[in-house]
Amino acid sequence: MERIRLSDSLEMSRVVYGMWRLGDVDDTSPGHIQEKIEACLEQGITTMDQADIYGGYEAEELLGTALTSSLRDQIEIVTKCDIVAPVGRHANARVKYYDTSREHISTSVDMSLKLMGIDYVDLLLIHRPDPMMDAEETGAVLDALVKAGKVRNVGVSNFKLHDWTLLQSSMSNTLVTNQIEISLLCHAPFSNGDVAFLQERKTPIMAWSPLGGGALVAAAAETGLVAKMTEVAERNGVDRSAVAVAWLLAHPARILPVMGSNNLGRIRAFSDAFKVDMDRQTWFELYTAALGHEVA
Repeated sequence: MERIRLSDSLEMSRVVYGMWRLGDVDDTSPGHIQEKIEACLEQGITTMDQADIYGGYEAEELLGTALTSSLRDQIEIVTKCDIVAPVGRHANARVKYYDTSREHISTSVDMSLKLMGIDYVDLLLIHRPDPMMDAEETGAVLDALVKAGKVRNVGVSNFKLHDWTLLQSSMSNTLVTNQIEISLLCHAPFSNGDVAFLQERKTPIMAWSPLGGGALVAAAAETGLVAKMTEVAERNGVDRSAVAVAWLLAHPARILPVMGSNNLGRIRAFSDAFKVDMDRQTWFELYTAALGHEVA
């Protein structure tokens, strides 16, 4: 599988395995989680996407129970912090909020390392823009975590360009990615400047919910976008999910789709997206169907 270089110290697989649903099944045993990781590795998918809040602050620990030293050596671990929700270890919080303070980020990273049983995180993302962010304080603690070796690289998630430039202005390390929602159902980033901003900086983009939260796969109506996806899927001998991912992969912005599933069959089919012939006209046929009208 193609690999994307985000920095001198980080390469990631073009498709990323998202672990936000790791605890949403009856079998959360280390052996079953290892099966999922091995199914990814068989396809060259080496990047695992986590967050402190996933699974009510339990998903990182589930991953930690399954990680052996040999598995750790084969993967890159992404995690996130700054969302505080009144569940799990933050059950006493009075309200859901964001916290980009030095203390919270430091504590969160230390807890992530402990729960996953690892020495460092390959990539730490600030999960959501914080309207109360003190950029100098946040930038300083992120730089300090890199210097301490606890974090190899830093990026953000769901940031708009002004959020990005504010944080970057107070950091010596370069932000290496922005993980944003992009799919055939959420295509505004291609026209609102989100993608162009990162493309200009030659910064690879991580795309969460590339299947529209499953809506692009579950939809039964054979009209409009779904009909066009089905047509392309049948022509290429794959399912609609592969078409949706191939549409993102075809874009020159070097988008890394973050795929989430607990079904081993679906995990093993993640790489089917690379079987799809996605030429420019096919890309625009899907885009047109997604827009609901032809381009101007």
